[in-house]
Amino acid sequence: MGTSVLDKGPEAGVPEVRRLKGRGTPLRERLFQLSLWVSLSVGVVFLGCLLVYIVVEAWPRLDSRIWSNFPDIIDPSQAGAQSAIMGTIWVIGFTALYCLPVGVLTAIYLEEYADPERWWNRAIEINIQNLAAVPSIVYGILGLGIISRGLGFGQTVLTASLTLSLLVLPTVIIAAREAIRAVPPSIREASLALGATQWQTIWRQVLPAAVPGMATGSILALSRAIGEAAPLLLLGGLTFITFNPSGPDSAFTVLPIQIFNWISQSRAEFTSLAAAAIVILMVILLVMNSLAIWLRNHYSRRW
Repeated sequence: MGTSVLDKGPEAGVPEVRRLKGRGTPLRERLFQLSLWVSLSVGVVFLGCLLVYIVVEAWPRLDSRIWSNFPDIIDPSQAGAQSAIMGTIWVIGFTALYCLPVGVLTAIYLEEYADPERWWNRAIEINIQNLAAVPSIVYGILGLGIISRGLGFGQTVLTASLTLSLLVLPTVIIAAREAIRAVPPSIREASLALGATQWQTIWRQVLPAAVPGMATGSILALSRAIGEAAPLLLLGGLTFITFNPSGPDSAFTVLPIQIFNWISQSRAEFTSLAAAAIVILMVILLVMNSLAIWLRNHYSRRW
């Protein structure tokens, strides 16, 4: 009767394991890892060169004038982007106010209540996935035709925020669904077994556990909205405005539109102004992304 490897002790199986593992990393796998490193290096070097160029161009105008003064087409040395910065904050604030509740409630319905066998639920899921890939200019046409002209809201902060809400809503829904889906089913089963209703289980167990993922996805979606210029240009966002918005019915401009306006000017001073506005926009994006990382790390749970 033959003796197995396990019967020969812990040292008996070592040659067989080494034979099965092979000698070193295969050449094909090394080439694949090398191609990954080359691709990563190209992206990082290109991004670093772009950031250095922008900061060098913006350095002469990175002072308090950029956020304390209004645009000035006659004297670029005294021009600033205060109206664009405040307009960006107003538009993104109302965008978050509109899209986050709708996106989270839609995700809760699709994950916790919807029957996936029903055709209308499958149609909703397919449409959400397809809408996430629609170009932003299409949402601009939709906002101009329905929200601005059809509903009569005009070229205001309200129209811009509703249009951007439609743009990022599919991303918010998908991120919220992934966060809810990541909560282990045992949490729901234990809550229901103790006598809680489905709504009590969702409100007290599922949502608190899914908040880090929801917050991270929502902030990243708003980070995309803050850099969009195409739909707002189509909606008639003003390129020269010397006052801050005072409400949802005010005229507006935002940083991407202001940058587009300054870049199109012929004088070299406006190039430095545009670069300084780009740095301000990147700082806002970094603050939002840092907040998303902090929320994820602070409230995340290990199951």
